[in-house]
Amino acid sequence: MVGGIVGSNMAATDARRFLSSNFGNSFSRIHRWDFHDRSQIAIPRAQSSSSPPPPPSSDKNRREKKPRNRPVTAATKEGEETAAKKLDAPPPPQTQSPSPSPPPLKLDDVNPVGLGRRSRQLFDEVWRKFSGLGQISRTTRPDEQDALDSLLIREGPMCEFAVPGAQNVTVLVVGATSRIGRIVVRKLMLRGYTVKALVRKTDEEVISMLPRSVDIVVGDVGEPSTLKSAVESCSKIIYCATARSTITADLVRVDHLGVYNLTKAFQDYNNRLAQLRAGKSSKSKLLIAKFKSAEALDGWEVRQGTYFQDTTASKYDGGMDAKFEFTESERAEFSGYVFTRGGYVELSKKLSLPLGSTLDRYEGLVLSVGGNGRSYVVILEAGPSSDMSLSKLYFARITTKAGFCRVRVPFSAFRPVNPEDPPLDPFLVHTLTIRFEPKRQRPVDGVAGAQQDLRSFSLVFEYIKALPAGQETDFILVSCTGSGVEPNRREQVLKAKRAGEDSLRRSGLGYTIIRPGPLKEEPGGQRALIFDQGNRISQGISCADVADICVKSLHDSTARNKSFDVCHEYVAEQGIELYELVAHLPDKANNYLTPALSVLEKNT
Repeated sequence: MVGGIVGSNMAATDARRFLSSNFGNSFSRIHRWDFHDRSQIAIPRAQSSSSPPPPPSSDKNRREKKPRNRPVTAATKEGEETAAKKLDAPPPPQTQSPSPSPPPLKLDDVNPVGLGRRSRQLFDEVWRKFSGLGQISRTTRPDEQDALDSLLIREGPMCEFAVPGAQNVTVLVVGATSRIGRIVVRKLMLRGYTVKALVRKTDEEVISMLPRSVDIVVGDVGEPSTLKSAVESCSKIIYCATARSTITADLVRVDHLGVYNLTKAFQDYNNRLAQLRAGKSSKSKLLIAKFKSAEALDGWEVRQGTYFQDTTASKYDGGMDAKFEFTESERAEFSGYVFTRGGYVELSKKLSLPLGSTLDRYEGLVLSVGGNGRSYVVILEAGPSSDMSLSKLYFARITTKAGFCRVRVPFSAFRPVNPEDPPLDPFLVHTLTIRFEPKRQRPVDGVAGAQQDLRSFSLVFEYIKALPAGQETDFILVSCTGSGVEPNRREQVLKAKRAGEDSLRRSGLGYTIIRPGPLKEEPGGQRALIFDQGNRISQGISCADVADICVKSLHDSTARNKSFDVCHEYVAEQGIELYELVAHLPDKANNYLTPALSVLEKNT
């Protein structure tokens, strides 16, 4: 249900009477609420002083008002003709007093920032007064509430903002009282979503910040036990929370562990829901291999090869060797060296998926690995299982870090070895290969990495899984670029933010990570936006624009599994235009997000 929205004609009439009695004739009609929306607000004009007001009707006239369907008699016609003559008679002359001259304009009266702030205050005041009119009583029967909920979306004043099917989507907003979260909540409600807000406490100040129709849930992202009820019945999550201080403990609790705890609680809820339906959650990853024992290494084959034969150089090569073993520390380790020019070593296995599972229902692979930071080539062999000679090879390059990390490889990133072959069809994949080759290796940052020979490698496997496919994002995370943060605390802030982002990426949920520039308190939709990747922007952006991007990302397929930076338009120096500039008009139907994100590559 949308809070503060009057759905029927009778309720709308009561709303106008309420506003007229509380705010005067200047609020004779409210066309649009969403001040932070990209559409312009139609500000109602006050009644003109030059036009005479209609004469008030006395109680006697009201009592003598005749029924509309009574028979018309001669006396009635005579009375109507007399009344018509009186109405046609010219009004008596009135003495017009000279109108006072308007006060002179000041700089604050035309300052856009000041105008936006005052308009936002006016909007909040009207919202608080008017939101109770559309409120459903707690004594309303469930069948009446369902009927009224559909009526609010179909006939309410906000129907021009309503998103089809939004009444069936419940969005959990974390950090609902933050600068961005408050705007996100109102935008969601004006579009018909059911909104839940996760807050740490429900005091008077917190309750006054949120509309009454919001379902407030008390919890702490740092306490996993409090998140179970928060994610109940939720379809999507928008995470706007951020640490209130730059103390390392607060940063880790909110920006890192908070994201991890919430994604885990959301996945657990989806799994419980799937079990009740006697099935498997559509957001669950498919386990391809898990290396927890020595038996998990069965079926994997280590092979060697060369891209070309150089008989002269082979006399001086140091050879190559590789092994895949379960070590004493209970780790599955693929290690070795390649000193032969043009040589490579690889680890390969024919896939054996669970009955009824095919990779075409998934969008890519995720590998949980650790090692010394080398790059590898992931090769998929696809073709009909009845005739392996018709199989084709597809490859994608991945880069690991020193230590453990999780690497996502979407199927769209695989390219055919033979350029004339068709694109990869995940349904036909039957063999997985991981290859190491000395070329294109880069030194690892740090002293230890600089002392290593780039022709040797070590790769420890934890698991390999397939990522579930989906058209829309499940979890939207508002992060930051680091601009505007104190220089002495910037590294700690970014470290916690990036750790939270990594937790979201490896959760298996469809994600959208938004990294805005320094936040500004000004109206949205007034300036063009810049979308980029690589932490290269430094300009600010309004909170309203960030909130609008969050709401638009909910159902935009191009926003799924994307991370991007965004800020207001600025003029770059000639020759170093590093961003994709996307101009947009202040129109609620303007779809600027899809063309902007379609040019950005998916993060791996």
